[in-house]
Amino acid sequence: MTSKLFSPITLKDITLKNRLAVSPMCQYSAEDGFASDWHLVHYGSRAAGGAGLIIQEATAVSAEGRITSYDLGIYKEEHIEKLKSITTFIHQQGAVAGIQLAHAGRKASCARPWDGGKQLNENEGGWKTVAPSSCTFNPEDNVPQTLDVEGINKVISDFKTAAKRALKAGYKLVEIHAAHGYLVHQFLSPLSNLRTDQYGGSFENRIRLLLEIVKAVKTEWPQNLPLFVRISVTDWVEGGWNITEAVKLSSILKTKGVDLIDCSSGGSVPYAKIPIGPGYQVDFAERIKKEADILTSAVGLITDTYQAEEILSKGKADLILIARESLREPYFALKAAKALGDEIEWPLQYFRAKI
Repeated sequence: MTSKLFSPITLKDITLKNRLAVSPMCQYSAEDGFASDWHLVHYGSRAAGGAGLIIQEATAVSAEGRITSYDLGIYKEEHIEKLKSITTFIHQQGAVAGIQLAHAGRKASCARPWDGGKQLNENEGGWKTVAPSSCTFNPEDNVPQTLDVEGINKVISDFKTAAKRALKAGYKLVEIHAAHGYLVHQFLSPLSNLRTDQYGGSFENRIRLLLEIVKAVKTEWPQNLPLFVRISVTDWVEGGWNITEAVKLSSILKTKGVDLIDCSSGGSVPYAKIPIGPGYQVDFAERIKKEADILTSAVGLITDTYQAEEILSKGKADLILIARESLREPYFALKAAKALGDEIEWPLQYFRAKI
């Protein structure tokens, strides 16, 4: 009998061969947003490794929306050619290629993690950041420019154009990044959104930007292809964004045509105390799935085959996203299928290693 982990799931016109997805993880290996052979090999190996869905790392919708100057981008037509070679290879392996569209907001203009990660000044190769309000993430960061309505409209337009380019590049699934303290999350959280206009204050005002982005993206993204939204379900801070608001938002997003909520947490402020442990965010996915009646994915220290299977079999989530474990083991899916006694297709080039 097929396990839950290796049972297919259909999202609109797309069927994933299994419920194991590679979570978007920044590689910081692009130049001016352009993908390289690193990305082709990185994503291609995980597709060959048996995952049903590969969600490409946070891909900037504008140059100023990059976390670092080495982030992938989709803010130029010229970016499409290399991205298309990546999606083509992923699909040749029987996986589905997805892309996470992102804007870093006040957390942009940083050095790569292995270069220290600090925010850079313009004379260090950085750029002016933007945010809902003129408050910083770290005390030593540069004060971001508060977005006016014209700036907000540009952000919305950038997401819309990015979705159009993503379709041209061959992606079959789009995820809007509204988590981890990046721009959309900055609008959602009262810790970073101090506005008093129509984009700040009340819950309805703080979610306005995300809803407008979803609406704009859907004008370019086909109705028959899936649309995900990743949210931080909680800021892990008193007075911040919380699970009650996340459930309410998820219910609204379902009515707007969003197919799945990718449930993560944190990232809004550096002083949050997060109780990290195996599967520490799974309960969020379960609660949103049940209370908002929408499909969810679970992510966060899911490192074991039987752990993943249990989450799905108990109905806590509909997809399993693995992140760091997929960095350690690109062929996690092939090994997981063997452990669960499932018969799945291997790349023919590797078939002699299956026995």
